[in-house]
Amino acid sequence: MKKYFLSTLILCSTSFTACHQTEPEQEEVNYSVMTVGKGEVTLTESYSASVQGRQDIEIYPQVSGTIQQVCVKEGQEVRRGERLFIIDQVPYQAALRTAIANVHSAEAQVQTARLTYESKQALHREKVISEYDLSTARNALLVAEAALEQAKAQEVNAHNDLSYTEVKSPANGVIGTIPYRVGTLVSSGSAQPLTSVSDNSEMYVYFSMSGQRLQSLIRCYGSINRTLEEMPAVRLQLGDGTIYEKEGRIESISGVLDRQTGSGSLRAVFPNAERVLLSGSTGNILIPQTLQDAIPIPQEATYELQDKLFVYRVVNGKAVATRIEVNPVHDGIRYTVTSGLDVGDVIVTTGVGLLNNGDAVTLKP
Repeated sequence: MKKYFLSTLILCSTSFTACHQTEPEQEEVNYSVMTVGKGEVTLTESYSASVQGRQDIEIYPQVSGTIQQVCVKEGQEVRRGERLFIIDQVPYQAALRTAIANVHSAEAQVQTARLTYESKQALHREKVISEYDLSTARNALLVAEAALEQAKAQEVNAHNDLSYTEVKSPANGVIGTIPYRVGTLVSSGSAQPLTSVSDNSEMYVYFSMSGQRLQSLIRCYGSINRTLEEMPAVRLQLGDGTIYEKEGRIESISGVLDRQTGSGSLRAVFPNAERVLLSGSTGNILIPQTLQDAIPIPQEATYELQDKLFVYRVVNGKAVATRIEVNPVHDGIRYTVTSGLDVGDVIVTTGVGLLNNGDAVTLKP
């Protein structure tokens, strides 16, 4: 009995002592807070893009021969129909003269065959010749007429070949590199084009958007056509980080997603009267998105736990961990809350990494 009583006494004494130990005081930390409100928020989506001229036309010769004259310089602006190169015309001029002579010869043969046929008709009416002789004369006339048509076709080809010796610009634009010089033998099978003509008055900017984002846009506006009509003007960030001064518009949306990437292709068009944009360059398309009655909060007021986003609401002086959902598009500084917070809620904006759920929050004066 004594031993039991003594053990009990010691336990009680120990418990009594522990109950009267002074708990260490927590260091008081002041936190900045904000009251959640609504407002208009403009977000910007950025997509990598490539820039191409409205027309990038490679110029190949349509006939063979040596270059006699280069009529333009690299980087020169040209108009549609302007002469670019002259290929040796002598053999093609000779071929045209031959074709014209063949036409004259064929025309004479047709006249002779027609006179013969008309004479045979008169003799046949007088029953001097047989039906066979008349049919033979008629067939000879048909052969002569066919030969004339063939000769005329050859004349047209000769005219075209001669015209092809003057290589002309098919569109307005700017001349690209010229790899060939005077005296070089070229043909339609040449490995390199004579040059290229880029129509840079307007520039096409191509970029891709994820299938999910593209579908959400189409659902928002109702259809692809309405999306193209209602989407805001876009901007172009150039490779050096500057923003191109002219606004563009999205002109087309591909109706088919890439099977490998799951993304859709879009094309924006930008005016380029000053020739600032260069075909083949890269940049970023910037698409603004304006949200009405949005709830913006600073990103530093949030923390992530198991791929979920949380903030600390201040309720009765205590920090209450609250899960939130945000718009996937953000500017790197603010989030736009879609659920989890209401207007008037007070949240901690700084020092959230020091807080735990239920901690007392002392507000900064």
